[in-house]
Amino acid sequence: MQWVVHKCLTDSINLKKGRQLRSKTKVMLLAFFDSESIVHHEYAPDGQTVNKEFYLEVLRRLRESVRRKRPEKWLDGNWILHHDNAPAHTSYLVQQFLVKHCTAQLQRPPYSPDLAPCDFFLFPRLKKVLKGYRFEATEDIKQNSTKTLLGIPKEEFAKCFQQWQQRWAKCVAAEGHYVEDN
Repeated sequence: MQWVVHKCLTDSINLKKGRQLRSKTKVMLLAFFDSESIVHHEYAPDGQTVNKEFYLEVLRRLRESVRRKRPEKWLDGNWILHHDNAPAHTSYLVQQFLVKHCTAQLQRPPYSPDLAPCDFFLFPRLKKVLKGYRFEATEDIKQNSTKTLLGIPKEEFAKCFQQWQQRWAKCVAAEGHYVEDN
């Protein structure tokens, strides 16, 4: 009987479930990290498309960050860039730049988000912490994202790279085919 009363009551006052609306403000974070921490991060200007020219400028700033933050890797050239197969990343202009500056790249099979540490570790982690918050301004989003990003412990980055190696091993065993994480 209680169910009928409740149902009638809700029908008569026309209650609606609340749902959160997606934000109209978009902020694009570009982040580069290694097994220790964030090496470089920046936010794309509002409305900026990540095209080859923009990405080239990002890579210049990344190289400077590696030089300052990881001098031992910079001096011996012991760092490898792992980015995805986005058109800006694979453009002739960007590839020329990377070859000119002897920047080694780790290629990956197309359509393999399971091999991208940003996709399986970094961005899900940021989203989990920031989910449910409403920010009034773009600067608030950037400040909170940066705080969360820089607050990730070193151990978590090391763990991410261990998982990454395991994922690569699965991919090699599957001869480059997509491997779902169990």
